Amino acid sequence: MTDSNAEPPIVHILDPMSAAYDAAFATFLAHTDQKIRAREELARVVGRLPHRRTFIDAGAGTGETTAWLAPRFDRTIAIEPNEHLRAELARRCPEATILGQDIATADPEETADLVLCAHVLYYLPQQSWLRQLQRLASWTAEGGFTVVVMQNPDSDCMRLLRRFTGHRYDLDALGRAFAATAGTEWEIGISTDPASVTMPDLETALAVAQFMLNVVPLSQPPAMDEVAAYLQEHFRTPDGYRLSCDQDFLELQRNGPDA
Repeated sequence: MTDSNAEPPIVHILDPMSAAYDAAFATFLAHTDQKIRAREELARVVGRLPHRRTFIDAGAGTGETTAWLAPRFDRTIAIEPNEHLRAELARRCPEATILGQDIATADPEETADLVLCAHVLYYLPQQSWLRQLQRLASWTAEGGFTVVVMQNPDSDCMRLLRRFTGHRYDLDALGRAFAATAGTEWEIGISTDPASVTMPDLETALAVAQFMLNVVPLSQPPAMDEVAAYLQEHFRTPDGYRLSCDQDFLELQRNGPDA
């Protein structure tokens, strides 16, 4: 018999150190073109660099993007405070110098031609974002770029997050705040690159939704049937489910002395 008084299933809180989190992330990656599109944009940035001496990846995670970019530079420094992720990072990027601190405390001890911070700021308090960005920028060599990547706040995945958590992340506002303090030393631009996550069935769509909702601390996780109803109402297609996950790229280029 079914217990009519039982609480309905809720979205799982995923520990970033857990196998469940790894599995949810893998499900997202298996059904999205986001990483491919990001690499296309990053390749364009690398092509504009006057030098390719040092690359800093701030929040390198398991090092998949780090390992893809590292061969383009003489030296790679990967910053990753999560010990669970650093083991895979070290395996993928044995040539990289790995720092186990966070952005606020890490000291790369040299400037870089590319400083990348991709999909990290969600996990940091928004009131600290400008300080974090200023620190990233301080590691950037003349002529080099700091690139910050986040999902566009109006993408479907971020609409899902906002619907059930109230959180909104706006990289454009951060760029404007940085510009107000940066002066003429920096050229600042932001672009949006389309991407999507396409899933064959509701079970997969719910797994991806759980991953996206765990971007923020879930003090009151929503009921799974509410998330399912939202997905079915807004994102169901004849072939399954599709959500946009467009990415914003905030690019800060440090002017040289003759700029």
